[in-house]
Formats: sequence, structure tokens, C-alpha cells
Amino acid sequence: MEKRKDIYDRLGVKKFINAAGTYTAIGGSRMSKKTLEDIADAAASHVEIRELQKNIHEKLAELTKNEGAYICNGAAAGLYLSIAACIASKEGKAFNYIPIAKIMEKEVVTFSAHRNPYDWSIKQLGAKIIQIGFPNIILPATAEDLENAITDNTVAVYYAAGSEDGWIPKGALSFEATVKVAKERNIPVIVDSAAQLPPVENLWNYTKQGADIAIFSGGKDLRGPQSSGLIVGRKKLIDIITKIGFPNYGIGRMLKVGREEIIGLFSAVEQFVNMDHEKRRNWCEDEIKRLQEAFNRSNLFKIDRTYPNEAGQPIPRAFVNIIDNNRLKAKKLQELLMEGEYGIYTNSEDRNGVYINPMTLQEGEMNIIIDRLKEIEG
Repeated sequence: MEKRKDIYDRLGVKKFINAAGTYTAIGGSRMSKKTLEDIADAAASHVEIRELQKNIHEKLAELTKNEGAYICNGAAAGLYLSIAACIASKEGKAFNYIPIAKIMEKEVVTFSAHRNPYDWSIKQLGAKIIQIGFPNIILPATAEDLENAITDNTVAVYYAAGSEDGWIPKGALSFEATVKVAKERNIPVIVDSAAQLPPVENLWNYTKQGADIAIFSGGKDLRGPQSSGLIVGRKKLIDIITKIGFPNYGIGRMLKVGREEIIGLFSAVEQFVNMDHEKRRNWCEDEIKRLQEAFNRSNLFKIDRTYPNEAGQPIPRAFVNIIDNNRLKAKKLQELLMEGEYGIYTNSEDRNGVYINPMTLQEGEMNIIIDRLKEIEG
């Protein structure tokens, strides 16, 4: 019997096993069967979007132990809307009535160590980014640096959350110290926590510790629609975001989020909050052990467990070290893994080997990875 061709087969687009992580450029995560079923239900009927939003946002606030919640079309859009809400709050009027010249006067303070390609959202809005400190440990930022950076034009402090073992360099003030200074000056703290799940507790930890807003990607470990994001936090700012965001006219209108994404992300968050996270971590550990055992006598590969993963999440990874550098290099190994019917997508992070991240694997895919590595080993 001829194998069924799916949409990617028909389009001639190569599919692969994601052994790298929840990277947006390769589709983030895969949605569960339950989420896909709920999205199909959402697409089959018409509803009033504002009624749907009110219902879902109230439930999400309760699920995430926050005063308020809002679903947007990605974490970058969440940052854009959050800073707009901070400007509106500062000015004491609806965002649509604030002149562009006034918006361009507003300042968002952040640490040099927290600058990243995602803060384009702030520049896109028109606000200025004021950075302090250096992205290293030579002269780390201090509370005094933050205090002196705050002016009458400051509308928010932008804080990029993450472990020092992840992609964010050292040099920033601690989260606790940042919140303390900001609260003393009555300045909201906006936390970019797009990839900071797991642990599940981060859905409420940042806001319980003083952040006014925390923003999460819907398409990473929440396993919701790729084009979705979750904003949680103080009701005052969430209410303003709701007035600025889709389906209202103004800057939020272009940030459309459909009923499919709203239902899909709600379904995904509900499953994420209620899942057995310890069981999931144990499964990841077991997958790494199986990979290690498969190559414990190899003359080409040595498997090391690494922790945490690339985003600083508390999930272990495996690093496939290439023992014989003359025989094989990381780039060639990546190319070989992508060959064949089941391409395997990996990252090397400029090391001579590749990482295998179990958090984006499904049952049975580690067997395919092991078999492919053995073929390459010869």
C-alpha cells in the first residue's frame, strides 16, 4: 500500500525530527492531539471575539494565579502591547490619543546584558531604549545605575528573564534588586520570559515577586499555536492592553489573533498547568541515559549529559562529543543527520559535536537518532 502523503510531502518541503529545542525558526513545539481538536472546534463556529476573549482571559488569569491575562500573537507582540500600555498609563489617556512626538519621548530602561533582537518591538513602537551596565562581569550594573537611569520620561523597566547558564550574559542587576528600585520609583517592570517554561511556576513566580507584566511564547514549551503569546500580570495594565489590542482599532488591530489561536493557547495552557512535570523530566533523563548507553563503547562519539538547556530551562540535554576530530567535524555531522527520510535537526553551538534536546522529542524518536548516529559511526 502506498504511504499517505501529507501536506509537506505534497509541497516538497522536508520534514525532520527536532532534536534542537523550541526554536521559532523551526516551528517551536508540536501541539497535542487535544489542542488540535480544540482548534478544529474553534474554527468550525463563529463567536463574538470580545466575548471569547473575556471568557478565556478570566480563566487564564485563574489558571496562572494572576490578576489578569491576555492572548496576543506572539511574545514580541506582547512586549509591544505591554510598553504601549505603560505609555498610556503614564500619560493617563487612551493610547490612540497620544501624539507620536510624545511617544518618542518615552524611555524604557534595560540592561546592556538584556539587549536582544526581540527588543525591536520597543523601537517599533517609537519609545527610546536606555541601556545601563555592560554585558559582562567586569563592571556589572548596580542599583545606583538603575536609579540614575530613571527619569520623568521613563515608562517601564524591561527585564529579559533567564538563567546565567542560558543565553543571557552576566552583567545585569538581579531581578529582585531591579523590582525593588522600580517599585520605589513607581515604574512598572515588564519581564520577557518567552522561553522560561518550564518550570510551570514561572507562570506566576515573576508577577508574585513584583513584576507588573510577564510575557510567554505560546509556541514554545506551552505547545500552543506558534503564532500566539501569553501576557499575564497586574489587572490595571492588562485592562489597558485589552483596550489597545485586537480586535480594537489602532496599533493593536494589526496584531490579529484569531479564535483558533485563542482557543488553542487556552487549551495548551490548561494542559501545561495540569501535566505531570516530574514525569516529563524523568522521561527526558531516561532518554539521555539510553543515548549514553548506546554509545558507551564508541570510538567516535562520547555522550555527556548537560544541564540546564540552551534557554536555561531545567531540562537536561545530551551533548554528542566527536572524539576523533580528524574523522568528523560538527558541521558535517549536522549535515549527515539531516539526510535520509528522517532528517534530524541539531545545534552545535560552535562546539565539535551536537546537542540532542529531549524536550522536543516524542516517543520512539530517540531510537531513530541512535540508529542514525550508528550509521554515521559505521
